[in-house]
Amino acid sequence: MDDKLWVIELESALLDDCNVNDIYSICQGKSLPEALRPDVWQVCLDVRNKNDQMCLFNEIYDLPFQNKLREDCQTVVERIGNDDEDKVSVLSDLESILTFYCKNRNLQYESDNGWIELLLPLLALKLKRSDTYNLFESIRDTYVPKGCKPKGNVFHVFRLLILYHDPELCTMLDTKKISPDLYSQQWFQCLFASSCSLSVILAMWDLYFQHADPFLVFFLGLIILINGRDQILNMKNSSKQEIIHFLTNMPCALETDDVVDFCSLAQYYSIKTPSSFKTDFLKALYGKQSEKGVNEEPCSVSQALCLPVSVYELVENTSLEICSADAVRFFLVDCRPADQYNAGHLSTAFHLDCNLMLQEPVAFVTAVQGLLTAQRHAIEANSSAGGEHLCFMGSGRMEEDQYTHMVVASFLQKNTQYVSLLTGGYGSIHNYFGDHIGDCLEEHDPKMCLICFKNQPKEKIAQQSNKRPTKTGTTTDLFAKFSSVMKLKSAEVKDKLMDIIVNPSNNTANASTMVGNSHQYTQDRHVSASERNGKRYRNVAPVFSIDDEGDYSDPLESKTLLNDDKNKMSGDDQEVVTLNNYLKSPDIINAFKCQEVHMNGYMYDSHLIITPSHLLVLRELGRGQAQIMVRRPLASIVKITAKKRHRDLITFKYGFPEGDNLLITDMDRFLIPNASEATAMVSKYIVQTLDGSKLT
Repeated sequence: MDDKLWVIELESALLDDCNVNDIYSICQGKSLPEALRPDVWQVCLDVRNKNDQMCLFNEIYDLPFQNKLREDCQTVVERIGNDDEDKVSVLSDLESILTFYCKNRNLQYESDNGWIELLLPLLALKLKRSDTYNLFESIRDTYVPKGCKPKGNVFHVFRLLILYHDPELCTMLDTKKISPDLYSQQWFQCLFASSCSLSVILAMWDLYFQHADPFLVFFLGLIILINGRDQILNMKNSSKQEIIHFLTNMPCALETDDVVDFCSLAQYYSIKTPSSFKTDFLKALYGKQSEKGVNEEPCSVSQALCLPVSVYELVENTSLEICSADAVRFFLVDCRPADQYNAGHLSTAFHLDCNLMLQEPVAFVTAVQGLLTAQRHAIEANSSAGGEHLCFMGSGRMEEDQYTHMVVASFLQKNTQYVSLLTGGYGSIHNYFGDHIGDCLEEHDPKMCLICFKNQPKEKIAQQSNKRPTKTGTTTDLFAKFSSVMKLKSAEVKDKLMDIIVNPSNNTANASTMVGNSHQYTQDRHVSASERNGKRYRNVAPVFSIDDEGDYSDPLESKTLLNDDKNKMSGDDQEVVTLNNYLKSPDIINAFKCQEVHMNGYMYDSHLIITPSHLLVLRELGRGQAQIMVRRPLASIVKITAKKRHRDLITFKYGFPEGDNLLITDMDRFLIPNASEATAMVSKYIVQTLDGSKLT
């Protein structure tokens, strides 16, 4: 009975003014009952109440290619094997609809364009001719990519997707000079209708139109290749034509029972692909199919080295809380030369100097090992800087980016999965943050930054640069250790990087000097909490000492693990609570109204709460409700900084001891009125927490 309830609910929704979202919430990916399919498809394709366009057809069949169109229709109708009466009806509908479509859109019919194959499943619905036409037109505009022709952009994009998820398979096909248009053109032109049985197509399109995602055809095609990858790779000694024939016919093996799993896998791979794949190519690949050259968006992807990622997605990705384990999380690799990296970079970026590849090949190999080690540590620590998707970033200038492309190519040659390149490089990041660049980048120096130097008057740059003290120390996290080593002379790079890889907790950059620069880079010594002078939070001013980067900061070594929940308060992360009641909890020492600041500049009204053992952040949801967004043990706070120009903009950095050093794993940033009072209170209770853990 339960299985039939959703059908009754669907029937009821169709009687009302429902939309595609209503359909999806009811059906949840199920195949549709045959009786309801026509109505559901019309709702999903937004043609349910569309006018009868076929009434404009003058029934004159006089196109220059009319004979060819009629012959092709007759050939297909003979092949489907219906009764003679049905054949006449189907043939009439096919030729009439396609003739009017060509006249209405000023398009030219071609034998291999997939229109007939796309129409046949629609004719099986047995709708009025005008309704069938509207469905056909909507599917062509919404779900069939524009430019499905040999060497068209759609196939270059499809190849980038294959390269991203299965570089080994992509390389094998490239070696054989088998481009996607040679085997997948019909897949895209008619949404697999020419390759699969009618029952499979009806079930597949049921799910396709419910998801309302035009890019699903790319992932369906990807799944077909990945499912058969072993067979394809085993054909490396076969002829090109044999492989093309095998690939073209792979969808024929699909059966109706396979469709749900087939589409679920496609959805899974869609989630594991950067969203830039869709947003950047949507206008270029989808939209009204009209006369050639009209309303076509430029989409130059034929020369793309790998999948591009937009700066918007990169910044949003590092600042948003991603709950799904399968969602994309980037590990950003900054490939600019060291001097450009030192003039400003994202805090989540790992520095891999692209010049090393040519100047010091052995050191470059070691640096790549260090990159993979840092990536693994960041993922294990669940850091916002850690992810399995490698996003490489150049400067945005051709003179340096040619070397960045060589670095990316070296990863692709090793069949590294999930490799992408930031569109526009550092220049796009600089433009994204605009006037807030100084607050959003680490170590940004307007005098040395190439973008600032190009865009601003020299007098203004000099003024900003004079306000910045010189850097004399490096931070303590693993990324900074690698970055510090990259500043060394090339002869020392290999040994220093290998030391970090073998023993990441070692002091790897002590008393190291950058050749050709008068600045000396020395490693901070992290004072032990057990030493007499070790409790550096005790008896200090509310706004800590000014460090050399223009931040107010104070590193503190913690001997307590991150997951120490001995004095745990009620309430877990993400719990929604009543704000006023929660603030009355006896465990709360003080609460400061603040704004939580994300890297992308978004700010959320929040409350910073201090307890004897934890730091919590409650984000206001309205109507007296709040959500617990952050819940950190005080002992995990290893550094508190404030921007020199914005003393109320406070950053809490978290980490844990690793040998004699600390590994920074995460950070939170807040705009706190009267920040000095909040930071003084936090430091006081950090000291008490450490004293308590020591006595215990």
